[in-house]
Amino acid sequence: MSLYRVGAEAADAGGLVRIPFMLPTLCAGFPSPAEDFIEGALELPRWLVPNPPATFIWRVRGWCMKGAGIHDEDLAVVDRSLSPSSGAVVVAVVNGEMSLKRLVMTGNRLSLTFDNPEMDQEFALEDLEEGLLWGVLLFSVRWHHVKARASLVR
Repeated sequence: MSLYRVGAEAADAGGLVRIPFMLPTLCAGFPSPAEDFIEGALELPRWLVPNPPATFIWRVRGWCMKGAGIHDEDLAVVDRSLSPSSGAVVVAVVNGEMSLKRLVMTGNRLSLTFDNPEMDQEFALEDLEEGLLWGVLLFSVRWHHVKARASLVR
């Protein structure tokens, strides 16, 4: 297989780049204890990933982001190089756990919220014991055929 360079990231002749697939899953609800590590990688077209070295894929667990169209079992493609802005869906480290939330600025106060009308909870960043914005969601991928999802990503 021949490779050519796209910026600082190697892409194959078809323009694909390998993006790390992270484990454990990304909590879209209340975080649960788990240890972070890379499971493997998925190949995505280079044009979908503006900054491959800063991009990671997480499997979503939970329903707190369903208002944003992000469902349980979706894949979240996250870019660490992007600057988060109010309204962005972000991966945040909340008290040591990775979590998917909406970033909201009210006046000069930043908060993390669920994007689910059934869950009305807000976490002010200054009130958290530990809070860090880890990355910004680029896009999500949803399987529409359950059996295909089960056989290909387990």
